[in-house]
Amino acid sequence: MTRIDVLLVANRGEIAARVMRTAKAMGITTVAVYTEADAAAPHVRAADRAVCIGAGPVADSYLAVDRILDAAARTGAQAIHPGYGFLSENAAFAERCAAAGLVFVGPPPHAIRLMGDKVQAKLRMIEAGVPTAPGYHGGVEDGTRLAAEAERIGFPLLVKASAGGGGRGMRIVRSAPELAEAVASASSEARGAFGSGEVFLEKLVVGARHIEIQVFCDAHGGAIHLGERECSVQRRHQKIIEEAPSPVVDAELRATMGAAAVAAASAIGYVGAGTVEFLLDDDRNFYFLEMNTRLQVEHPVTECVTGQDLVAWQLRVAEGGRLPLTQPEVALRGWAIEARLYAEDPYAGFLPQTGDVLRWRPSDAACTRVDAGIREGQVVSPYYDPMLAKVIGTGATRSEAIRAVLAAVRGSVILGVTTNRGFLLDLLASDAFAGAEIRTDTLDDRFRAAPPARPEPSAVAWASAALGRCGALLGGAVEVWRSSGDYPAAVELQWGTQRRTIRVAPRGRGRFAVTIPDVAVLEVANVERGDDGRVTLDVDGLRRRLDVVVHGDAVWVDDEGHVHGFTEPGPTARADDTAADGKVRAPMGGRVVSVAVAEGDRVERGATLAIIEAMKMEHRVVATCTGVVQTLGVASGAQVVARAIVAVITPD
Repeated sequence: MTRIDVLLVANRGEIAARVMRTAKAMGITTVAVYTEADAAAPHVRAADRAVCIGAGPVADSYLAVDRILDAAARTGAQAIHPGYGFLSENAAFAERCAAAGLVFVGPPPHAIRLMGDKVQAKLRMIEAGVPTAPGYHGGVEDGTRLAAEAERIGFPLLVKASAGGGGRGMRIVRSAPELAEAVASASSEARGAFGSGEVFLEKLVVGARHIEIQVFCDAHGGAIHLGERECSVQRRHQKIIEEAPSPVVDAELRATMGAAAVAAASAIGYVGAGTVEFLLDDDRNFYFLEMNTRLQVEHPVTECVTGQDLVAWQLRVAEGGRLPLTQPEVALRGWAIEARLYAEDPYAGFLPQTGDVLRWRPSDAACTRVDAGIREGQVVSPYYDPMLAKVIGTGATRSEAIRAVLAAVRGSVILGVTTNRGFLLDLLASDAFAGAEIRTDTLDDRFRAAPPARPEPSAVAWASAALGRCGALLGGAVEVWRSSGDYPAAVELQWGTQRRTIRVAPRGRGRFAVTIPDVAVLEVANVERGDDGRVTLDVDGLRRRLDVVVHGDAVWVDDEGHVHGFTEPGPTARADDTAADGKVRAPMGGRVVSVAVAEGDRVERGATLAIIEAMKMEHRVVATCTGVVQTLGVASGAQVVARAIVAVITPD
């Protein structure tokens, strides 16, 4: 047995804070590593000791093995927990930890290396008798061979990174002409994310469900599973909502899939926490997808339905202990649903977003758990994954869990950075989710066919933003805030392309008349701001509570879960760029991975001009019109800010 007294967590955000929470409960001293960009992050404040390991970029910090090992030596750490992402599935890092005399809280390096190579993993699973989907795993050097293999497999199919995960390095190919570009794109993204551009082909199981089995093994031959999680609600092959158990898996299928998952883990000599992922079709056939050799993002739902602390299990196994339960002792009780809160814009192709966290108030509703890695005042930078928090709701039944997670997401307020929170609320409240009808391709298909319109602000939201700009929401009930007395104030606000001049007239005793052109005239009374920052006001006799934050020339309003950002434009406010002007701008800040054109090239509308990497994803910047590239504003390897000009095209 190896006793762990000091644990370094080689990660950041919510998972680092979550690991430290369990470690502290076990009497273990915790060590955080952090970057200059994360100096005031919650995981740093939660740790007993902390070491700065670099600036913002991950290559020079959270992926810098030497710096992390040096931090362990300086702080007396005996073990390193990698969390998920970053170095968690890096076999070389696990070996370096062992060479330094440190316990790596994870599986042995050989298991990480084997399962990290998706091609070799599938071949080993075939040997172990685990069902796998048809595919081609022979390399991609020969384009002619690839095309032939694709025809053999049949379309649609997937191009997948051999060393990938999390939806990165993955492209859907629906017809033969799309294959070459998909291979090049997936390979490029995989090379940037995982250091290897190797990809393979796999049959796309249309309409499949994503079912994963939580497995756990110790070094004494113990190997069990803790039930399944349904992770079918995805966009761009990345999960949004997960739940345990699955609404379509019964006891018989659970036992069959669980046995296959345990067999997969046992076949590679696995130790620790792992997840075996399967695709399940309508005929109850399931196919091995991959094995994640780490703790999963969605592990809380398994903890909720089993009553077990999986991080505590990890630490116990890492110390050389046995699993605390045998398979017959594992029992699932109730239901748990997790929603991932991302800094992204669902109505702009799920583009990652950056900004200042001006307000963060996690839900305190009953039957709720919030695992977060943010705080008020923190800057959401382009360096890291856009996930900000995980919001979990539980209940005795699935319907109760849906109610709980809806309340939890609605009650977890974040202002200052655009998130997917409103989208999550709509999705969780939809008939499709209630009926468990969503498959892995449902959201992508719906967005491709008819992208949903961005919800527009209500009259109450416009009025609240105007009152905020006037100073009427500074605290208490402000009757008159203008030196000229009871004279209407004209507040100019812009939301998207809508620009309105709103007139706010105080009527005394906390009453206002708010005129919103083309929308409504509202009678607002009893305007007050509480100690929690929330605003209470009566609108046409109806009591409302909203979160409103004024910051610079912007006002953020949370109106029943849908957040709207208003700005007060200056006299020369920039109009939105149009496709006709030929200016193509970066949709976000990030690193330019490649530039696909040169000045003087002729391009068609929709052609790729450059690829920008931000928040661990690659994004294509495309031509907004057909014409000739007059000017290039970026170069490969350069850092760009949001809305920087990538190219100027002279339109036909």
